[in-house]
Amino acid sequence: MEVTELRQTRELRVGDTLVSSTGRAYEVTKLTRVGRGIRVQYLTPEGQPGRFTAAPDATSRVRIAHAPFAA
Repeated sequence: MEVTELRQTRELRVGDTLVSSTGRAYEVTKLTRVGRGIRVQYLTPEGQPGRFTAAPDATSRVRIAHAPFAA
């Protein structure tokens, strides 16, 4: 089961999967500081590169693999 959580841009890591409001997934490939912001480079599901720059405290939806509940 997959879970989506909100993370600040400064908490993103290469390999994270960003999820858009429409449900499309984008794999983070590179993070770079640009002035006061962070440039996030990613790949679309079709393999096309893309990028955006966001403030370090901006939030993004990130898909994570849900660990089984330990009782």
